[in-house]
Amino acid sequence: MSTIFTKIVQGEIPSYKIAEDEKYYAFLDINPLAKGHTLVIPKEETDYFFDLDEDLLAGMMVFSKKIAKAIEKVVPCNRIGVAVLGLEVPHAHIHLIPINSEADISFSRPKLKLTEEEFLEIAGKIRAEL
Repeated sequence: MSTIFTKIVQGEIPSYKIAEDEKYYAFLDINPLAKGHTLVIPKEETDYFFDLDEDLLAGMMVFSKKIAKAIEKVVPCNRIGVAVLGLEVPHAHIHLIPINSEADISFSRPKLKLTEEEFLEIAGKIRAEL
């Protein structure tokens, strides 16, 4: 059975794609903690982040760095916070979240409700910086 993330990679479920290569896929979180909150996943379906092959794990961080640098150019923030929880979807993923304080990365905070236009605008601006 495929995870929701695998279905996104395969185009079965739409996403606000930021970037993709042969191994990784980045897209906006549809329940973001901040504008620009992006998920980075390996295309290979692996449940637990630390079960990823070392090369895939290292490459995922390098891929994430490029995305984080692009987000920083678009969304005013002090940093791009990185979180790996792995409880919501059984597919390894990294959260890249624009933050100004540690409280900004609390997943117990209310999520933003963005419009389709806002998601499209943010995704377009981040893609343009890559």
